[in-house]
Amino acid sequence: MTAEVVPTSLPRCSPNILVTGTPGTGKTTTAEMIALAIGLEMVTVGDLIKERGLHDGYNDEFDTYWLNEDKVVDEMESMMAGGGMCIDFHTCGLFPERWFDLVVVLRAGTDKIYDRLESRGYKPNKIQENVECEIMQVVLDEANESYKPEVIMELESNTVDDMEANVEKVAAFVKQFKKAHEE
Repeated sequence: MTAEVVPTSLPRCSPNILVTGTPGTGKTTTAEMIALAIGLEMVTVGDLIKERGLHDGYNDEFDTYWLNEDKVVDEMESMMAGGGMCIDFHTCGLFPERWFDLVVVLRAGTDKIYDRLESRGYKPNKIQENVECEIMQVVLDEANESYKPEVIMELESNTVDDMEANVEKVAAFVKQFKKAHEE
């Protein structure tokens, strides 16, 4: 007698999208534009961490919270199951691969990142660390290590025109996804 395999969730008719990249690449702005244009629910993971205490304290040196990955994943598991989510976070390796149908990795020139982070009042050491991360393509490498190549979309995000074009590219993906998942 063979055991019947029961799926843990129903197939999604609307995709889950992760918008990731080094701080200062335009993740939140782009994710907001995507969510609005396509009708997805947006979650900024950094806000979720602060609001729901999904951390292990505060790092004064870098002016940030110590992320508790298990708490974050546990908190988000049920919201990801149904699809239709646009997630904004600066890292991606902590999320289960099954959550995302598209991983958008935003890239920007280091001068843009520097200026954007400086205008937000980031400490110099935090600006330097993030500029170095972009030079070394840390987030892109993490995405490539964590997800299949066919779900990764690397996009430039230096200007408003870039952001608008990126939203159009993601909208085209969503259109294809929905057509392929029609019943």
